Amino acid sequence: MSAYKIELVARFEHQVTGVSVSGDNRMFVNFPRWTEDSAVSVAELKADGALLPYPDQEWNAWRNARKDEVSPNDHWVCVQSVVADGRGSLWVLDPAAPAQAHLVSGGAKLVQVDLAGDKVVRTIAFDEDAAPQGSYLNDVRFSNDGKYAYITDSGVVGAILVVDLEHDRTVRLLDGHPSTQMKKGLNVTADGDVLRRPDGRGVEFSADGIELSGDGAWLYWQAIKGDTLYRISTQVLIERGLKGEDVGDAVEEFGHNGVNDGLLFDRGSNRMFLTAVQDDAIKMRDLDEGPRAELRVVVQDERLRWPDTFTQGPDGTVYVTTSHIQDSSFFKPDAPAALPTELWKLTGSGK
Repeated sequence: MSAYKIELVARFEHQVTGVSVSGDNRMFVNFPRWTEDSAVSVAELKADGALLPYPDQEWNAWRNARKDEVSPNDHWVCVQSVVADGRGSLWVLDPAAPAQAHLVSGGAKLVQVDLAGDKVVRTIAFDEDAAPQGSYLNDVRFSNDGKYAYITDSGVVGAILVVDLEHDRTVRLLDGHPSTQMKKGLNVTADGDVLRRPDGRGVEFSADGIELSGDGAWLYWQAIKGDTLYRISTQVLIERGLKGEDVGDAVEEFGHNGVNDGLLFDRGSNRMFLTAVQDDAIKMRDLDEGPRAELRVVVQDERLRWPDTFTQGPDGTVYVTTSHIQDSSFFKPDAPAALPTELWKLTGSGK
């Protein structure tokens, strides 16, 4: 067992998913509109625990009840992920599908916010070819040179999106490929029981967790309703994928992780953190050991209610959100719409 422990950083009154820490140690979180119409969608988390709507109040002005009054292209509709790129920007991924249901037309987008001025400087809108109805864009990573973005779609039909940021071009790849889909016959459990909605549906998330190797050569991903880690060469994605070629033959299975949500490479190593949502745990594997690398538990704690998204601060500290999906009204109809959720940090050496 690892020497890692968890320490509470912040507690929220809304369902949190994404978290990211910038190079100058500013922290950002987001609250998707899954089971509630949250007043704040993207926020900067201040040292005193205060949430500052980010980049301003207007971008956070969307409300489900006012959807005909507020334009979806320049407001946060249902944000799933925030990622600081290490180049002075925070990127916000908005799948624009409240309750993970109907995609709001014109709302799916990737938005770049300049951290120095706290202003939106670029919006990349996704059309129906990139984000069709039924999609739910989930998480994003950026190439080391800042030229490309890679996005998972965890919706009805999973896929990987590659965005050429220099030429404002997006290609949807591996749509329907086994590596991006939910695994048939697999049930996701919590507290020892299969998670099911009142209508009998279980956990249904396609390609979700995503991560780039430190050298940027490999893109890794996994479906939540799945147990296998996959990877593909980013060279293939750029040289063939952006031309619209089928890249399914270049996908590699890279071992079994079990059910998990978030992925994170420990900076400067090939050790990958995994959020083991069924086990209230965080696990790790060393990818230098190949597809048969042994998984080890680095921390297990009953307070890790659906560990969701990782980020790593400039000092190496690893943070993780707990989104309490198993406690939500999706699966517990009597649960409050606004869930208490948390942000934690890992403490200890992990050795």
